[in-house]
Amino acid sequence: MLREHFDVLIIGAGLSGVGAAVTLRRDCPKRTYAILEARDSMGGTWDLFRYPGIRSDSDMYTLGYSFRPWKDAKSLADGASILKYIRDTASESRIDQHIRFQHCVTRASWSSDEALWTVAVERGAQRQQVEFTCSFLFTCTGYYSYAEGYSPLFPGAGRFTGTVIHPQKWPTSLDYAGKRVIVIGSGATAVTLIPAMAKSAAHVTMLQRSPTYIVSAPNRDGVVNFLRDHLPETVAYRLVRWRNVLFGAAFYQLCRRYPLAIKNFILSGVRAALGPDFDVATHFTPRYNPWDQRMCLVPDGDLFDAIKAGSASVCTGEIETFTEHGIRLKSGQQLKADIVVTATGLNVVVLGNMQLLVDGQTIDPAKTLSYKGCMYSGIPNLASTFGYTNASWTLKCELTCNYVCRVLNYMERSGRDMCLPQNLDPSVQPETFLNLTSGYIQRAAEKLPMQGSKRPWKLYQNYFLDLLTFRFGAVDDGVLKFDTRRTPAASEVRHARKQLTLAAARSAH
Repeated sequence: MLREHFDVLIIGAGLSGVGAAVTLRRDCPKRTYAILEARDSMGGTWDLFRYPGIRSDSDMYTLGYSFRPWKDAKSLADGASILKYIRDTASESRIDQHIRFQHCVTRASWSSDEALWTVAVERGAQRQQVEFTCSFLFTCTGYYSYAEGYSPLFPGAGRFTGTVIHPQKWPTSLDYAGKRVIVIGSGATAVTLIPAMAKSAAHVTMLQRSPTYIVSAPNRDGVVNFLRDHLPETVAYRLVRWRNVLFGAAFYQLCRRYPLAIKNFILSGVRAALGPDFDVATHFTPRYNPWDQRMCLVPDGDLFDAIKAGSASVCTGEIETFTEHGIRLKSGQQLKADIVVTATGLNVVVLGNMQLLVDGQTIDPAKTLSYKGCMYSGIPNLASTFGYTNASWTLKCELTCNYVCRVLNYMERSGRDMCLPQNLDPSVQPETFLNLTSGYIQRAAEKLPMQGSKRPWKLYQNYFLDLLTFRFGAVDDGVLKFDTRRTPAASEVRHARKQLTLAAARSAH
């Protein structure tokens, strides 16, 4: 079997993968690379999800790339606009020519003797078995399964005569105009769906077991428009990006230090939006402190507007059973519905759920320590993107991409071909990877790697600390071990494979 060889293989052509490829092309121009994408189109989350109203839950001035300004007027953008932004970025940077669609990675095997990854792939609709080799593997697959979302087994669900759907598999033919809809859940997906569906549905009910913190944010930023009118576009974008980063970090710290004060502040905004007669204590007052779970942003208070208009409502309680015509709660309350949407969350996976082997030994990521939140103890020449839980996903991903390029360039300068995070400090204690109490994180606790009790194994969820570490910290820090393992014979084989790959690429164009 002829195996194509690349210096770097990027897995995933979503927001993170496209950003990784652009960064690699810019900072490591001599490195060959390819992007393996399991689906038949790029865009990741923003191509997969098609439910009504889908939009970002982070502002686009931080969710967007630092190297390409977000030009749209909306700060919380719709999914179609984000997808276009990703695809335009790929096209303008010409990295779309390096994407291999319908290439699903199933296994990656590392050989220390060759300093090489062998990546097993199922290609095309026929799932043809092919292999690639690479010197460095960069996974940008996100954190959840694309196969299916999380749907708990509700009692009596089989009795319901209406339609039950999960937002991750939204049917394009679904007609909900004039229908009664129940949306189970109160997270980011639910608060997006409800005002969008309420525009044409007979009524939409948000059914939640317990409330979530929901904050209204303006969808058009006056400061942005002012700066765009008076400054070059790139300068204006950078200023707004840094303003939003600083505000987000400050607000998070205030939430952790003064949770009661921030809780009262958020709830005062909800009361102002819904009026003094609405039962905010029951339906919008969470049992936990701000940022114990992610907060939900609603642009211009659209969810609150739908509730005030009577086209949507909130019901807080536990489900006893589905009935023929809806849902009965444990309180005895009956909710009638034609359609039930289970916005109940995602199934978390690590490294795209691929099988991982190092020198023939299967590796369980859950048994590793996360190095700087992007590499794994005992796994050589591999990095992955995982964004912040308290800020924009892209902020951490860009730091990771820049850091990976620093590592690759250091290896090239020093003549090394292997880097391996190793914990040799017995005082480092393993800790839970993420400190969120969100259901999808708690369900995945046994799948996720551990973090350590101190640097560089500690996750601080702090952009400014990470910026100092990733951009300016020493690459050869004594924890990330570098070595030269490749034999001359292996180097010759790799060079031959690389030349064949380059020749094939040239003939294709």
